[in-house]
This record gives sequence, structure tokens and C-alpha cells, in this order.
Amino acid sequence: MAKKQAFGEEAQALKESQRKMAKVIISTKNERGKFAFRETMIDQDNVKEFLQKNKQ
Repeated sequence: MAKKQAFGEEAQALKESQRKMAKVIISTKNERGKFAFRETMIDQDNVKEFLQKNKQ
């Protein structure tokens, strides 16, 4: 069976509220010489900007 589809302003608001997210994992080297990893969830559209800001 097909899902029931909603139309109108309500459906548009639901569609806009569902953002596509991306998990970004950044590695940093600490003072002991080991690597530490940090996970961050950000909007899929902002991934390139986030990586540029956190590049070492």
C-alpha cells in the first residue's frame, strides 16, 4: 500500500524541517604523539566550510 500524502502548508513545513546531516570526524595529534578523534554532526551543506575552518 502507498503512504498517504499530505498537501499544503503543513506538508511543506514538515519537509523543510527535515535537514540532511553529516557526521564529520576530525583527527588531531596530541602532545604525546597519539591521535585523538572528534565527531561532529553538522548540516550537509556546511561540510566544506567546516573542514576548511578545522584544517591543520
